[in-house]
Formats: sequence, C-alpha cells, structure tokens
Amino acid sequence: MFATPGNPGMSEVATCAAAADPLAYAGHIGADLTVVGPEAPLAQGIVDRFRAEGRLIVGPVQAAARLEASKSYAKEIMQRAGVPTARSLTVTTLDEALRAIKHFPVPMVLKADGLAAGKGVVICHTREEAEAAARQLLQLAPPLVIEEFLAGEEVSYIVLSDGNRAIAFEPTQDHKAVHDGDTGPNTGGMGAYCDGRILTADDQQRVMETVIEPVIATMRAEGTPFTGFLYAGLMMTADGPKVLEFNARLGDPETQVLMHRMEGDFTAPLLAAARGDLGTAAFSWKPAPSVCVVMAASGYPGTVRTGDLISGIADAAATVFHAGTRLTGRGLETSGGRVLGVTASGEDLDAAIRNAYASVEKIRFDGMHYRKDIGAKGLKRWRA
Repeated sequence: MFATPGNPGMSEVATCAAAADPLAYAGHIGADLTVVGPEAPLAQGIVDRFRAEGRLIVGPVQAAARLEASKSYAKEIMQRAGVPTARSLTVTTLDEALRAIKHFPVPMVLKADGLAAGKGVVICHTREEAEAAARQLLQLAPPLVIEEFLAGEEVSYIVLSDGNRAIAFEPTQDHKAVHDGDTGPNTGGMGAYCDGRILTADDQQRVMETVIEPVIATMRAEGTPFTGFLYAGLMMTADGPKVLEFNARLGDPETQVLMHRMEGDFTAPLLAAARGDLGTAAFSWKPAPSVCVVMAASGYPGTVRTGDLISGIADAAATVFHAGTRLTGRGLETSGGRVLGVTASGEDLDAAIRNAYASVEKIRFDGMHYRKDIGAKGLKRWRA
C-alpha cells in the first residue's frame, strides 16, 4: 500500500511519498488500484487523467465531481432528479444576495458555491448575520446559494457507485459545529459515530429510492455517470429525508468510524467499482458501534496555530487517525486544524463513547480542543 503525500499515521501502514504527479507515481510503483481521498484532485480531473492512461481508480470524473465542487450544480441536479432538498436561490452579486435575504425566513443558510474545506456554510439567525455572511462568502467562492433552514437530525449516508448501481455504507452522524451542543461555527467535522440504529431499514430504503438512485440515474442519463463514493448529507425532517449537500468522496470523520466497523475485504468492492461493475459486491459490518472524536488545534476553525508537540498517542488504546500532523526533528507536531481522529468501538454506543474519550484523555498538545458530546444525540434518542 502506498500513499501520497501521506502523513505520519499513514507511514505506519503504507509507503508514503510526496509525489508531484500522482499519475506518474502510480505508474512508477505499478499501482493496481488508486483511491482518491480529498476533494480537490477530483475537482481538478485526476480520475479523467488516470482513465485516459487505462489505470483503475476509484472516484468520479471531473464533470461528475461538480456535485461537491459546485453547490449550485448540485441543486440543479437535485431539481432535475426530483430529489427532496431545501428551497434555495443562487445569486452571483452582493446586491442580488441582499435582495434575496429579505425574502427568506430566519434562520437561513448561506453556502459558498465552491470547495471551502467544510467552512463555506453559515447558519444565520438574523438578517444582519446573513448580510455579513453574504459579503464574506461571495469573496470566498462565488456564486452564493441561499437556502431555507431545515429542522431535524443530520445523517451522513454514503454509497459506492459503479455509475449504474450503488451499495451503501452504514449510516453515520457527523458533528459539524465546533462546540458542544452544536454551537459555534461550522467545521469540517469535529467527530462522528456509526451505529446500525441511526436509520431504520425503511429509512435507508427511502434514502436509496428518493436520493441516491435518482441522482445516479440522472447523471448517467446526462452523460456524466457518477462513480466512486457518493456522500449525501441528509436532514431527517418531519417530511422525510432532505439533502443538505453532496460530497464526491468518503466523508471525514465518517470514514474513520466506518472503517472501524467494517469487516471483510474492502478491496474487492473498490476494484469492482473501478472496473464499472459492482456485480454482487457487498459490505459486511461488525455489530459494535464506533465513535471518532476529532482533536483540533488552537484557533480552529479560524486561524490555526501549528507546530505544537503532540504526546501520548502510544498510550491511547483507541485507533488514532492522523490528519494535521508532521514529523520534525523535535518530534510529532501539529500541522493543521483537525489534528487527530481518535476512534474506538464498544459493545454499545455508551461503551464506544467511553472508550474513545478514555484515549483522548491520554493525548496532549498545547491549545488542543475537542467536543465532549460526540454520540450524545444517539444516546438521548435511544434512551428516550
């Protein structure tokens, strides 16, 4: 297994190299299969380049990756596919935004159209907040999508598609806000949990029939079949599931809890999807729920301080996924906003939460912060 550029955590299980050109690197090592993690290379067309050279790769082509790279394009696809989502309006200038804001009830949601590393969404509780957010986001990645606010509980639903059909991962629940109780600004994700009870079998079938299958069918019919990981960020409303956003990749930190629960061979379905025929491929899951707590650096999700020494990982019983870390002559240091994803399982969700936080308490770096309520919504719902 090889990774580029990789990180200190990946280096424990794979050969890491800072390759200037991933396609050339794949040829150099004779890669049988490539899996794309982040969104930027997908939006830049890395899958198109690999396929042009006859190399197997998991991910959507550039045109299909627009589902994540452009919020307005995703809204257009949902409209044509009849997918339930929030009422919205796309604007390109500040004057248009200010006029539109007057006609949306508060709270409302403003979204930068392009990639924004999970920070391009602002929930505005007053029109004054919305006007300030519009000024900021239009500078970040215009145009701007203004949406009605949807009430309910968020669920991340991810599938692997070969362009014609899809197989689903277990549903997960991400925690986007930086502080406990879903307060503070949105982030790329402060933690997640995976539990088979998050959605009923009927709910999962409804998501497949009203969201996943119509999008895949519409994109195939329009000449841009979606292959790879299709992530639907859902709000489970009183009227059923509605789409908040699409990603064109496995989510983070959802991936951590999914991999902790998956059993069996992950490579076979990936190869089948890359070859364009999932056939009878399926996923198998361990019954034990899993929890991931993200440990973030000082300042995140704003201006992040880096270079703080990290200690205690060796004392953690959980699986510690690296994100914003680097090895220097001083030792392991922070190098980004979300530093570590501390992930554990347990016989039930309560035990998984305890196990994850027990390991979090072993790890130290200056300025670290993390949410202390990851998984609490699940506990509250199932104890009610």
